[in-house]
Parts: sequence; structure tokens; C-alpha cells
Amino acid sequence: MGYRKADAILPPEVVALIQQYVDGEYIYIPRREGKRRSWGETTGCRRETRERNRLIYLEHCSGAGTEELAEKYFLSSKSIQRIVTEEKRKMQKRTDTA
Repeated sequence: MGYRKADAILPPEVVALIQQYVDGEYIYIPRREGKRRSWGETTGCRRETRERNRLIYLEHCSGAGTEELAEKYFLSSKSIQRIVTEEKRKMQKRTDTA
């Protein structure tokens, strides 16, 4: 998201209309419905988080404890438990459909 000067891109009458509601403040103009991107779509964060969670689950299955994983991945024990539960559910769902 970038900032652009309204008076450089909008007609003066549109700027005047907007100034009736907000004068000298920043406003966010959302993307149109069809142009929205989901979280992590452009940065790769979603993919990295998915891979991290998969590794956490595999390490847990190999005997790593919740506290050990929490310390290693800088997460709370509760987060590790949630990740393990979600990943386990995903694995069961895959085996059920196969």
C-alpha cells in the first residue's frame, strides 16, 4: 500500500467532496471486490507459515516436546499445541479422502 496525493490524481471536485468528510487526514481506500488479495499472497508469508507448521508437526511426531518446539520456533506452548492439532486434522483428512 502506498500513499499518493489526492489532488495529484483526483479531479478537484472529488477532492472537495472528500474534504467535506475528512479534511487533512489519511484515509484508506480499499481494493475493489475482485482485486483483493488474501493475507500473505504477495509476500510468501502464508507459504512460509504453512511449511513451518508442517515441520513442527513432523518434529512433534518424531518425539519433540511442546516446550522444546515452543522454544525453538519462538512460539507459546499453546500455539504449538494448536498447530499440532490442526496439522493432525489435515493429515487425517488427507488419508480419509485417499
